[in-house]
Amino acid sequence: MIKKLKNLKGLKGRSLEELRVRGGQKLAAVAERAGLSSQVRTPSDETFFKLLDRESQDLIRSAEDLLQHFRTRKGAHFFAAFDNREEALEELQRRFGKEAEERVVAHAEKIMRGRFDLLGFHDLSFGDPVDWHLEPVAGKRTPLLHWSRINYLDAESAGDKKITWELNRHQYFMTLGRAYWYTGDERYAERFAAHLSEWMDRNPPKLGINWASSLEVSFRAISWLWALHFFRDSEHLKPALFLRALKFLYLHARHLETYLSTYFSPNTHLTGEALGLFYLGTLLPELRRAKSWRNLGRNILLKELDRHVLSDGVYFEQTSYYHRYTTDFYTHLFILSKMRDEQAEPLLEAKLTALLDHLMYIQRPDGTTPRFGDDDGGRLVMLDERASNDFRATLSTGAALFMRGDYKQVAGELAEETFWLLGKEGARRFDQLEVHAPAQTSQAFTEGGYYVMRDGWGRNANYLLIDCGPHGTLNCGHAHADALSFELASNGRTLLVDPGTYTYTGRAEMRDLFRSSGAHNTLVVDNESSSVPGGTFSWTHIAGTRACRWISREHLDFFEGEQDGYLRLPSPVQHTRAVFFIKNRYWIMLDCIESKGAHVCELAFHFASGAHPSIEKDAGVVAVRERELNRAGLEIFAFSQGGEWREEEGFVSEAYGACTPAPVWRFKAETKGSQEFVTFLVPRRAEDGRVHAHEIEAKGGRAIELLDGDTRDVLLIRSAEESVVRSMTSDFEWSWASFESVGNELKELALVQGRNFNLDGKELVKAEERINYLFMRRAGCDLIVETDARGRLTLTASGARRLILNNEEFEVCGNVINLYDGNVSSEERARLETFV
Repeated sequence: MIKKLKNLKGLKGRSLEELRVRGGQKLAAVAERAGLSSQVRTPSDETFFKLLDRESQDLIRSAEDLLQHFRTRKGAHFFAAFDNREEALEELQRRFGKEAEERVVAHAEKIMRGRFDLLGFHDLSFGDPVDWHLEPVAGKRTPLLHWSRINYLDAESAGDKKITWELNRHQYFMTLGRAYWYTGDERYAERFAAHLSEWMDRNPPKLGINWASSLEVSFRAISWLWALHFFRDSEHLKPALFLRALKFLYLHARHLETYLSTYFSPNTHLTGEALGLFYLGTLLPELRRAKSWRNLGRNILLKELDRHVLSDGVYFEQTSYYHRYTTDFYTHLFILSKMRDEQAEPLLEAKLTALLDHLMYIQRPDGTTPRFGDDDGGRLVMLDERASNDFRATLSTGAALFMRGDYKQVAGELAEETFWLLGKEGARRFDQLEVHAPAQTSQAFTEGGYYVMRDGWGRNANYLLIDCGPHGTLNCGHAHADALSFELASNGRTLLVDPGTYTYTGRAEMRDLFRSSGAHNTLVVDNESSSVPGGTFSWTHIAGTRACRWISREHLDFFEGEQDGYLRLPSPVQHTRAVFFIKNRYWIMLDCIESKGAHVCELAFHFASGAHPSIEKDAGVVAVRERELNRAGLEIFAFSQGGEWREEEGFVSEAYGACTPAPVWRFKAETKGSQEFVTFLVPRRAEDGRVHAHEIEAKGGRAIELLDGDTRDVLLIRSAEESVVRSMTSDFEWSWASFESVGNELKELALVQGRNFNLDGKELVKAEERINYLFMRRAGCDLIVETDARGRLTLTASGARRLILNNEEFEVCGNVINLYDGNVSSEERARLETFV
């Protein structure tokens, strides 16, 4: 009775269309279990040939005819590299060399020995012959029941189902196929044929865990289509095996169109299933239902574009790994559509380039991509041996498709995957591209809520990504409690990271640990998460975020955002985080908590595995320093009213299922009422000396002095109408000044939100209206200024002979410059009066 009541409650709020679709799927499953559905039986030869279109029926009357037709059919029926095997192989060897061949052959030989590297697991054995229903890590084997009767989310009965499913995606067939092309060794074709036959023997239609997820059915169908083309001319692809495989592919397609995840998981499950239908309908055009599969798959993919891809190109589930999945799905849709000379939908091209743009901007300087949100470790195709967090192959393909020199620069080189997808002509297009840096260094994705700060596109750039986006979408199943968390690379070296995912259903406590706030580089209050897990793919409390300010200019970036996840506490806490980036220097982070009660607050800093940070005390200031011989490093200084550092051993999951020890440092303080934490994140090159930082007395705010070689920097954060520190007086919220340590000459000045800044009793900056930002630097006789000031702005030039204002040049004939509206036209600005 209770179960029936829960089922009735679950119907509340559902549309009539959803009830119709779900009801139809349940009835179809009941018919299958009762043996009343034609989909539970492999079609006979006679029945299958009747499933062909009329033209094909006239040509194909036997398994031999079918295979011969497949081997000799003309036209764009598969990806361009397969048009001419000899030519493609010659080009592969010329471009990628012996090393590429050795890598794929080594991988294939491991498969030949019955050992599999899947996700983050290595050297797995599923027995000999392969037990397709085994999860070897937990030692669990699911029974051969109807797929609807298998609870694959129950770790007690299924273990971690993703491991079982990853094997049964058969993407390793592509590895065997590539090795076969490189070497011509028929052993690889023989193993493919044996495994294909064994799988069909042991996975009868609709029985077992490998029919339980429509997405897995789709991925397996795509893998089989690739494998059949790789081994198309092999002696081991016998007519009877080929015919049987096509019968199973027909059943895969029928399963997909019957059990689409339209309301079950309308995320990458639905789009991945739609892509499978599009593949089957495109590459098996001889089947009568092919056109309907193709149209159904295409229509779903196009319909979901606006929902799945936000206006700024961010994937709507707020996860970089599923963003890559989505980009690959639509890339394959685009290529397969072009193969048939179909006109590309304008929306498809626009959204696909937006997806690629996002991947380009979030890429770290070392070529890897952060893992924010869930990472399930899977791939659409396995056409190279890249690490799971290296998405550059997708950008390489995008560069050749859309002739984008910026994609080419960030991709670095032509990927082998790109060659398999686009062939020799695609490689030639890639070669023709002139490389150029992306239009911006830093970039905001305001709807998705990701803000990237970087000071260049070289391998030694400094980089920070901060998350201030929605928690997720739908049930937020792939989200993490990462509000206002960040990642950081120092001089090209990735040092502060999101620890990843590790598992979905393998271990519940580890699932929750890796997606908790404490596992991210954010502020944690009372050891709670800003969002609270409520099951493997659900939450009982969801934090909201809001970006308050974003400024990005040539010399500085500024971000400010807030999250409300701790307002639920008995003594509510509002958390605001601001990040001020002086490009080519360092970041300053301000965390403010507003509360009336007492709390324990921690700033977490999760280092990458392989980093070796240590704590050092200097003049009473404790800092965390990551400095290694001949490597870029990072120095972290944290300031609050009290507080201390502590180290703990954490973990980083560099691929699903992998768990590597990694250091974590936390700055912990007991607070009462509102409080601020100021953190300096200072990148260091191998040759740099140590930085020294300490708090200094200030009136109406907080001030911190940082000494770096012959430079002395002073940060002033205002808390009253006006703040004063030493010779500086300012009403700006943030004032940062850099001086020569000898002579005390001002070198650079950065200001955020204010009107007036005085130094040594002189009005250095005076604005008629409040300005958002101003950056000023002396370079010889030039005064370089960036600002969005409007109205009258007065600057003290201090002997400058030329003013470069927002990249426009003006002669200066005195020490004081009066400007009217920094945003007027160049013609009006040319008439600006300058006087002493």
